[in-house]
Amino acid sequence: MNIKFLETFVWVARLKSFRLTAEKLFTTQASISSRIAALEDEMGVRLFVRDSKGVSLTSEGQRVLEYAERIMDTMQSMKAVIKDPRQVRGRIRIGAMDTVIHTWLSPLVTRLMEYYPALEIELSADTASNLCSQLEKGYQDIIFQTDILRLDSVRNTLLTRYPMHWVVRTGSPYDRSYASLEDLSQERIVTFSRNSRPHQDILNLLHSANIVSPRINCVNSASAITRLVRDGFGIGAMPAALVVGELTQGTLTLVDGVPLPSVMDIVASWRTGAGMERVEDIVSLTREVVGEFVAQLPAAYRLPTQDISGL
Repeated sequence: MNIKFLETFVWVARLKSFRLTAEKLFTTQASISSRIAALEDEMGVRLFVRDSKGVSLTSEGQRVLEYAERIMDTMQSMKAVIKDPRQVRGRIRIGAMDTVIHTWLSPLVTRLMEYYPALEIELSADTASNLCSQLEKGYQDIIFQTDILRLDSVRNTLLTRYPMHWVVRTGSPYDRSYASLEDLSQERIVTFSRNSRPHQDILNLLHSANIVSPRINCVNSASAITRLVRDGFGIGAMPAALVVGELTQGTLTLVDGVPLPSVMDIVASWRTGAGMERVEDIVSLTREVVGEFVAQLPAAYRLPTQDISGL
């Protein structure tokens, strides 16, 4: 997800005008329209309605705004730290997949700013596959995603493991008992990007049960998956840790009595070598933040024991 496009979305939502947003961000109205169109295309939903009265958020756009403002608040906090030239002492490039962004990334950034107020933090969001490629090419210093990257110049450590669940909208036609995995697979399943680790694990689970041609809908945005499931689009295959708020409020419900996909590993991978010593300390700090986040989850949403050993 392009952070600049997300910032543009937030300002259009606040100013309710493409023209005023263009003036605010020192660009053209056409550029603003292009960024919003690209963001809508990526998420697969319409974010704004434009009519004679101006610009207003759609119901989907209102839900996206909640997450977008949270991300932008984090970005603004980082910028506030590095604005004073006296504090700038180098830069760390961090890449994170969507699930990390919507769980413990904000607390991590806050902790980093407390410990390293003179450090410039460059944050980017992308899929696990793209993040691994960026780290391999030297565009990232540390990434948080699902896969072990086996390269001589890269180290990995398992940060946590999220149990996967079948999640449905409470009171929807999907909110019922299922006799078997085959019974559940007759419904529409919504999960992460095609060929991602969670997607592959779901396919393996279904294939091992001799289930062919399941209806799996892949989405590359955790917030979009949550929104689709919350709107009753299908059955979400996702970590409960990602939707604790919705589950607590009763908007979403877990399906019980059906085999679950494999747990989702969250792995930190980072480049080694001269000048990268600081990353080791950041990984240690990340372990602390993740441990605190997991400890606050309801017992049903985390593993009984966490295997957090170095890889």
